[in-house]
Amino acid sequence: MKVFLCGGGSGTQTRKANQRLNELIDHSKPCLYIPLAMDKQRYGGCYEWINDELKNVHIPHIDMIRSKDELASKNLLDYSFLYIGGGNTFKLLKELKASRAFEKISEYLHNDGIIFGGSAGAIIFGKDLEACRLDDANEVNLKEIDGFDILNGVSLLCHYTNRSAEKDEQSRKYLLELSKSGKILALPEEVTLFVNDNKVEVLGGHPYYYFEAGCMKRIEKEQNIG
Repeated sequence: MKVFLCGGGSGTQTRKANQRLNELIDHSKPCLYIPLAMDKQRYGGCYEWINDELKNVHIPHIDMIRSKDELASKNLLDYSFLYIGGGNTFKLLKELKASRAFEKISEYLHNDGIIFGGSAGAIIFGKDLEACRLDDANEVNLKEIDGFDILNGVSLLCHYTNRSAEKDEQSRKYLLELSKSGKILALPEEVTLFVNDNKVEVLGGHPYYYFEAGCMKRIEKEQNIG
């Protein structure tokens, strides 16, 4: 299992993560881009963005799916890696579970697949979506909010410390309370966690934050965990 959990950045913020990704992939296969967290009317802009974001990752081309059913019909093993983009996390998870792509992605991971998840695309790999409730509205009325849980009981929040000071303080208080019954990692846009089976490599030059038992711990930049 190889998963990049990106705090939501792009460009120079994700340079190290993209370099690490480029070292691992099969360069003869394309990437499959999954923008389901976004509204459909934005897919054109999404495709332009992903081509620019991955311009230094050596692949033949990028395939972008435009519906959950299209994703469900794909053979994921045809791709060097999956890129799951940001947007509304509840919408993304509902689309994956409604099409049974959730199970396909889980199987792909356990067959040594490679996934890069940014923002919403990273949060779904945590225990559940509780940590992002202040950031994303559950307009799709998703009931089953459990994620892939690849960090063994740790939930995720992205864009932490990249918003206004007021928003970050609101999030801090919420996460402190939430952590009394769970564990959360809060990532800034400049940090990507690379989960390589049971090891976690930190890519990026900023600190990130761990919440547990009503307390917050600042973890210094590039201090690997696990």
